Amino acid sequence: MTDGFFRSRWVDPPAGVEELDPAQLAPGFRAGGAYVGLKGEGTDVGLLVCDAEWVDSALVLTRNASAAAPVRVCRDVVDQAHVRAAVVQSGNANAETGEQGYADALAMCGRAAAALGLETAQVAVAETGVIGVPLPMDAVLPGIDEAAANLAADGGAVFSAAITTTDRWPKHCTLRAGGVTISAQAKGAGMIQPNMATMLCFVQTDAVVADPGAALRRAVDSSFNRITVDGQMSTNDTVLLQATGASGQPLPAGLLEAVLLQLAIEVVRDGEGTARAGRVEVTGAADQAEAERVARAIANSPLVKTALYGRDPNWGRIAQAAGAALVGADMDEIGADSIDATELGAETPEADIALRLGRGEARAHVYFADLGHEYVTLNAEYTT
Repeated sequence: MTDGFFRSRWVDPPAGVEELDPAQLAPGFRAGGAYVGLKGEGTDVGLLVCDAEWVDSALVLTRNASAAAPVRVCRDVVDQAHVRAAVVQSGNANAETGEQGYADALAMCGRAAAALGLETAQVAVAETGVIGVPLPMDAVLPGIDEAAANLAADGGAVFSAAITTTDRWPKHCTLRAGGVTISAQAKGAGMIQPNMATMLCFVQTDAVVADPGAALRRAVDSSFNRITVDGQMSTNDTVLLQATGASGQPLPAGLLEAVLLQLAIEVVRDGEGTARAGRVEVTGAADQAEAERVARAIANSPLVKTALYGRDPNWGRIAQAAGAALVGADMDEIGADSIDATELGAETPEADIALRLGRGEARAHVYFADLGHEYVTLNAEYTT
C-alpha cells in the first residue's frame, strides 16, 4: 500500500502518472453542489457539466431487472454517446417509485438542462440512497439551480461529496499522463456485487477516445464488475465517461483501466464496516464460466468473509465454497495442496487467496470485502 491514489498492490498504473489536486477537474469541465436535506449533512445534490459544445461519452448502467427511475431515464431519453452534463442526488435512490419516480428523474434532467442551456437528452441523471421513498422534488429542483450557480473548474471535491451515502471517505482523483488529464469521482460501500454495484462513477478527460463505449465497457469489466461486498446487485449503478478530445492525445494505454480498478478497490475497502479487502484467484477451471462461478462463490461466502475479517487462514472454508459452486462436477476433493490461504492470517489490509482446480486452463479473479460486526449494525439500522 502507498499513500497516493494508486495505493493498492493489485493496481499497475502506466509509468509517468502525475497526481493533481482531485478538486480540479480535467480541462473543460465544471462541477457544483448544494445541500437540500436528503442526507443528514453535507452536499447531496451535484451537477457536472462539460463546457465543450461536443463531447464523446458512454454510459454503463445496472443490469438489475428492477432498475431505478434514473437508470430508465438514461436508457430511454439520454443521448448516451454525447452526454454534456450529469445531475445527481444522494440520499434517495428513487427506485421502486413507479411512474412518479420516472417523471421526477426526467424532471431533474429537464431542470439541469434549463439551468445549463442544454437539451434534456444531453443530461444524464443518477441517484442513490434509500429505495421505495418518493423524492422531495420541492427541495431537489431548487438545489439543482443552486448547484448550477456555483459551478467551478475546481468543483471536483464538492461533486464527489454530493454523490456519497454511507461512504467513509471520498473516492476521487485527478491525474495527468501522456499529455492528457483525467479526473474521476466514485461512490460505493454497500449493496456491492459483480456486474456493477451500489455505485456511481463519473470520469472526465480531455483525451481523444475513439470508441468510448468499448473503452468504458472494457475498463468496467476489469474493475467494477470484479468486486463484491455483500453479493447484492443495486438498482441504480451508473458509470459515465466523458471525453472532449481537446488535448489531441489519446489516453495512455491502461490508464482508464487502472483508474477504475483503484476506485473499485476503494469501494471494496470502504465496504460497510469493512476492515480488509481480499482477492481470490481461481486457476485451472474447465472453462471461463466455471472459473467465474467458483471465484464469486468464494468471494461471496460469509464464512470466507468472516475468516478474512478475523485473520483466520482457514482453507477449508474456501474448499467448501468452491465445491458448492461445482455441484455435479466429476472431480476429486479439493485439498490443502490446491489452496493458498496464508495471507488470510496476515496483518495486511489486502489478502490474496489462490485456488488451483486442475480441470482446465481457465482462470478468473474477484476482489471482495470481509464481513464484520459493523456491516450488520449499519444495515440493520439503515432506515431507522
